Amino acid sequence: MDKSTHDGGLSNVFLFQGSYFVITGIWPVVGINSFMVATGPKQDIWLVHMVGLLAISIGLTFLISSLRQQRLPIFLAYATTLSFLVMDIIYVASGVIQRIYLLDASIQFLFLTLLTIFIIRKQQRNRK
Repeated sequence: MDKSTHDGGLSNVFLFQGSYFVITGIWPVVGINSFMVATGPKQDIWLVHMVGLLAISIGLTFLISSLRQQRLPIFLAYATTLSFLVMDIIYVASGVIQRIYLLDASIQFLFLTLLTIFIIRKQQRNRK
């Protein structure tokens, strides 16, 4: 891919977000007990593992795309980030999950903000 079409700032967001997803996805898969100490008890462990594996898969996609300077999966980034953000807020507010998930919601909001800023900047540069 032509490096001029691969935005460095946006690529860095994908590196950071991909790393975050891989790390937070691995944790419940390899250490469910410590994960539940931090986040509260879970009823369906298989579902927690599945969400962890999906987070790892998405994170690896972000990392590989960024490191190989390939087209960045922007739609996947927005969809994933919004999904985690909305679920965190709704289920903390309804008392289903613990308040610690608001930390994740804050991080997801940061990703959403950074994605938006760098995409707008890239569009403005392309118009010139």
